[in-house]
Amino acid sequence: MLKHLHIQNYALITHLDIDFEDGFSVLTGETGSGKSIILGALALVLGARADSKAITDGEDKCIIEAEFSDALVRRELYANGKSRSFVDDSLVTLQELKALSNKLIDIHSQHANLLIENADFQLDIVDAVAQNEEAVQAYSARYENYIAAMDTLNRLRDLAKKSRQDADYIQYRYKTLEDANLQAGELEELGQEQYTLSHAEEIRSALQTAVEALCGEQGSAVEALRACRLDEVAPELQERIESARIELRDICGEAERMLNRIEMNPQRLEWVEERIGELEELMHKFHAATIEELVTMRDELAEQVNRLDSFDFDIEQAQKDVEAKRTDLTKAANALTKSRKAVVPQICKTLVEGLKRLGVTHAKVEIPVVPAEDFTPRGCDEVQLMFAANLNQSLRNVSEVASGGEISRLMLCVKALIASTKGLPTIIFDEIDTGVSGDIATQMASIMKEMSKNRQIIVITHLPQIAALGEHHYMVYKSDTDKRTETHIRLLNNDERITEIASMLSGKHTTESAINTAKELLNSKL
Repeated sequence: MLKHLHIQNYALITHLDIDFEDGFSVLTGETGSGKSIILGALALVLGARADSKAITDGEDKCIIEAEFSDALVRRELYANGKSRSFVDDSLVTLQELKALSNKLIDIHSQHANLLIENADFQLDIVDAVAQNEEAVQAYSARYENYIAAMDTLNRLRDLAKKSRQDADYIQYRYKTLEDANLQAGELEELGQEQYTLSHAEEIRSALQTAVEALCGEQGSAVEALRACRLDEVAPELQERIESARIELRDICGEAERMLNRIEMNPQRLEWVEERIGELEELMHKFHAATIEELVTMRDELAEQVNRLDSFDFDIEQAQKDVEAKRTDLTKAANALTKSRKAVVPQICKTLVEGLKRLGVTHAKVEIPVVPAEDFTPRGCDEVQLMFAANLNQSLRNVSEVASGGEISRLMLCVKALIASTKGLPTIIFDEIDTGVSGDIATQMASIMKEMSKNRQIIVITHLPQIAALGEHHYMVYKSDTDKRTETHIRLLNNDERITEIASMLSGKHTTESAINTAKELLNSKL
């Protein structure tokens, strides 16, 4: 249950601290006093979308903290639009906060009555009563597996279709690159060979000059260095001269070998230039910057060519996987359908009894469970709440026939039904009494009071009949300071309750009759 709420710098609230009791509590206050502000702050701490405009003017951040029996939840909102969420002082994500909040509290806002017209919400009602949470989770897991398998199959089919359409083109491109006998680094090697062949005469002449200068028969550098003898006067210099001589002799030998390798070969030069032209043409044709890119393209095309033959096998395996997952999914869907159909009669009976108690004497409710066109994320069923409020009136979609007051009463019956199965510790009703008054309001209050025997019920109301039946009565009000108007909330004692309920009956100018009526309402608690 909600035990304490702390709000700081949120809208018209500078600082607010209020304890909440268990059982049945009511919140009242004039229109515009700030009841919606308090509810908005509570929704924010439970994971609602943050808006920095909600921060009190002139402040940098707001803090909302809600203490529950089993958790302390805090939300901090900053002027720059960022927010942080904490559970028991540990930082959590917004998704984690929402997941926890759904187990702690249910807030029925003023606009939530419209949910009764939503097919997903109607299915939620059935699943809640059938206690299908685990079954829905099991189905959802199988549904995701089935969709993934279908995606794989469709992707393979699309790829196979495209590949077959492009088969000739793929084969042609692959054969072109395969026949080219590509080798990584080949273009660089050919470029070097082309240079050598086209400058063979100059290179041979340069090498010949070097050989003769280094180790020729007449005045070679090697022989001149051999004649140097400085061992006695400069041994270190002699050692360096000898090293140079050995190095020059090695250079000479390498130059001679290179000289013997280089030859004038016009035929080879012609072939090299043709090969370079062929490779450059391929690079241009295939939009490649290097031979290595062409090699990669060739290998990828080879894989596509190989896959052309394997698509049929892959598709067959994928089809078998889809069929297996569809079988599992069908079993899970059938289990859901069975459980839903089993509880529908009891749901209809309970709702009709509740509606009759709330003055809809001739209420009729049916919730047919019919097959959906295909599997959905929540099963293979569609439900539609059919409703009739009057004698001899045919059943129609609730959105087509129910008035605002009837929807309010129907929604309260639904909430009472769900509460008995979901076990939520706290439910807040924000003006669920819209469109009702008099004895019907009293009956609505009695239903909510019965609900409070097993959970905390907090009701925001403008009806004195409902306010009088609360075990605890909180009043929301505004006051002015030198700087701003502020919203406050406080728990009323018995005398204050009489005054508040009397003002709800007669307005600001409380009459003696209203005071007496207020006392009668408080004394006639169910």
